[in-house]
Amino acid sequence: MRRAGWVAGAAAAALVATGAITYASADDGGSAKRTTPAAGSADAGFARDMAVHHQQAVEMSYIVRDRTSNAEVRRLAYDIAQTQANQRGMLLGWLDLWRLPKVSPDPPMTWMGMGDMATGKDGALMSGMATDTELKKLNTLRGKPAEVLYLQLMTRHHEGGIHMAEGCVARCTVGTEKRLAQGMVDAQRSEIQLIADLLKERGSAALDD
Repeated sequence: MRRAGWVAGAAAAALVATGAITYASADDGGSAKRTTPAAGSADAGFARDMAVHHQQAVEMSYIVRDRTSNAEVRRLAYDIAQTQANQRGMLLGWLDLWRLPKVSPDPPMTWMGMGDMATGKDGALMSGMATDTELKKLNTLRGKPAEVLYLQLMTRHHEGGIHMAEGCVARCTVGTEKRLAQGMVDAQRSEIQLIADLLKERGSAALDD
């Protein structure tokens, strides 16, 4: 089956192309003085938090690629890993361009007014992130059980990522960052639908909240 590679691959190509533009024009063509966000802004907060959020998706995707021989799941995992690694580089690159710190003393998602939402218990720092226990479990599985858990964790991860990206669309002020965030929303919604089909084929469904 080619649908995973086609859908996720197309999304990856589009977002990488967009990212090349956004990295080169993060100030939307204006002066640095006029467009550089403050350290506590939504623009900076989203860049910092989503970079961390994306890193876990990359980690989970490479774990499952090594634990299944299913071509469709491996292709989806590779596309997610490549797309989110590229986006993570863009977000961290913007922080460098803005000369802003990559870490903040404030809790994650403070820029969304939700700094008290994620407790960080068992490593789940932000909305949708897998816990350390869940990642350890993924590392112990192979074949279909690994595929199912990965797809379930990635569904929840995408849902949390969409929530954060929508927060940037609503609150960020740098136009290229808002457009990248909207691209994340669109791509991850499509991937959630694809993942739901893959789970159904395996006689499973998304995790209950």
